[in-house]
Amino acid sequence: MGKPLITFKQKGDLRKTDLFFHRTLKREYLPILDRYGKMGVELLRDATPVDSGETADAWSYRVEEGEGFVRLAWYNSHNNGYINVALMIIYGHGLQNGSYIEGNDFVTPALHPMLIRLANKAWREVTK
Repeated sequence: MGKPLITFKQKGDLRKTDLFFHRTLKREYLPILDRYGKMGVELLRDATPVDSGETADAWSYRVEEGEGFVRLAWYNSHNNGYINVALMIIYGHGLQNGSYIEGNDFVTPALHPMLIRLANKAWREVTK
């Protein structure tokens, strides 16, 4: 039998790793995601173009957990028939008279700085 192809050497202890997994199992990240979810709703509400105000007031968020993932998602519940009004604003839409209203992606500029802060905070949590 020859030499092993892969070997591992470890120095020190695994306290930081154990602490990280312990905090993850306790789901200590949920209050952080909740805070950023609320912050995102406010940012989206402020950035949504206002006609009647219904679309701006229809933002919500959910922290969704599944097998091996956690997701922070924002939703808008204002519909015109079967069509979500926020999506019509973002992507544009045609009118009955044949004209077209161009899209206005207000979501990306509204959420981007906050999502960068969230990513940085998550990275600090993982590496502390």
